[in-house]
Amino acid sequence: MRKSLLAVRVAAVLAPMALLSMGVAHGAEADSLASAMTNGKASINLNLRYEGVEQDNALKDADALTLRTRLNYTTAEFNGFSSVIEFEDSRVVAGMDDYNDSLGRQAGYSVIADPETTELDQGYVQYKHQGFTAKAGRQALTFDGQRFVGDVGWRQDRQTFDGMMLGYQFTDAFKVDYMYVTQRNRIFAEDKDLDAKDHLLNASLKTDLGVLSAYSYLLEVDDNSNNALDTYGVRFDGAKQLKDAKLLYALEYATQDSESGVSDFSSNYYALEVGAAFSGITTKLGYEVLGSDDGLYGFATPLATLHKFNGWADMFLSTPKEGLVDMYALVSVPVAGGAFTLMYHRFETESEADAASATVDDLGSEIDVVYTLPVAKNYTVGVKYAAYSAGDAAAGKVDTDKVWLWGTAAF
Repeated sequence: MRKSLLAVRVAAVLAPMALLSMGVAHGAEADSLASAMTNGKASINLNLRYEGVEQDNALKDADALTLRTRLNYTTAEFNGFSSVIEFEDSRVVAGMDDYNDSLGRQAGYSVIADPETTELDQGYVQYKHQGFTAKAGRQALTFDGQRFVGDVGWRQDRQTFDGMMLGYQFTDAFKVDYMYVTQRNRIFAEDKDLDAKDHLLNASLKTDLGVLSAYSYLLEVDDNSNNALDTYGVRFDGAKQLKDAKLLYALEYATQDSESGVSDFSSNYYALEVGAAFSGITTKLGYEVLGSDDGLYGFATPLATLHKFNGWADMFLSTPKEGLVDMYALVSVPVAGGAFTLMYHRFETESEADAASATVDDLGSEIDVVYTLPVAKNYTVGVKYAAYSAGDAAAGKVDTDKVWLWGTAAF
């Protein structure tokens, strides 16, 4: 059944490609179209990763060794048109599968969200002409720093979107992108993909001091219920050279409204980050707040690359109802041809819980470290560790340690 469904979806993507190609070929030499198809670029990306999880609860310690294979073919451009098809496969290696894959398998173990899957990762037709770009089909998508829209590239099955993407580069400095999303292809294999009616709009302006972005993300799961989640915001991200050092800074604000009939709420988001880069060393201090509506509903970011934010232990993939304050510090230094990064997070609530529940304030702390090393031209190896220490018991979090070892090859 799964293979049949996959075949139908592949056909649904390839059919418009073929029709569009025939339409473009009309009145043109066939060998020109054939050349575009045969002179494209094929690539393969392999990611072998071990992940281990230990938590201070009744769940068993989890271990997973998985291999993700991604095969891509991108055609050459013909009259402004090109197309991409990419398949992705994730498999357990050497029988190391003592983990909950988030789909109900091995439920007594801690979660490692890398289920086995084979699926169409990307498949789209693209058209470019004088600053205008259109993409129709399944595609990876990221906006700004991926705080609100990202591909969750850390997981073996990354997030992609089905729909139509339109973009226009008005000048070298100013561009606008819009995407209508009909399906969210999440990181949990096809079993948890969601039909949607999302409108994603992002405009950006480059200045001498940095990039100013404004966005509107209007989300709705297409399940015949009232579940709109609308977010509007602005972001400024830049750097300024000061003699031997570079000053780094980012500032962002967003407001959000939910209209679900049962849990209507409004909340705000804001973040401030400052840092410096000098002699190959980067340091940053940050303060991020995901607000709360009277301690009842927390600010939501369902399309974000969540692993990138609020600690790599993934304890805050959804915002607590009391909101979340993340105060963090980062230092990154070059070591032996690679990069070593150390982060510290201190978590608190933005608002106290409602009077009917226990008071929550301290959400704990976390230490994260990672070392990555490029090897030759096509390989990268890395090791990563996250240690979360729980705060108030009422917050429902437990001490958690996670470790990763991986190697990536790209050709």
